[in-house]
Amino acid sequence: MTQKNDFYDENAELLKALSNPTRLKIICLLSENKCNVVSIETSLGIKQSNISRQLFVLKSAGIVKGEREGNEIFYEIINEKVIRLVNCLEN
Repeated sequence: MTQKNDFYDENAELLKALSNPTRLKIICLLSENKCNVVSIETSLGIKQSNISRQLFVLKSAGIVKGEREGNEIFYEIINEKVIRLVNCLEN
């Protein structure tokens, strides 16, 4: 029963991190390509401070990671479940 509880707890935390509309928009954008904060801001019309706050939540939940390329940090989805979930939502 503990394994089942772990399964439910992990998935509840994942879904909680995705339950914010702004985070969901960011995830849908990242499902198409790696993005930096400026490109997310331009694509979604959301302020940089809000994007950074939402990316922090997504990173803390193990959904995205940031990788430095020169002076910029590009974000990408690292959780395979999230990629499958986005595909389901878009179809």
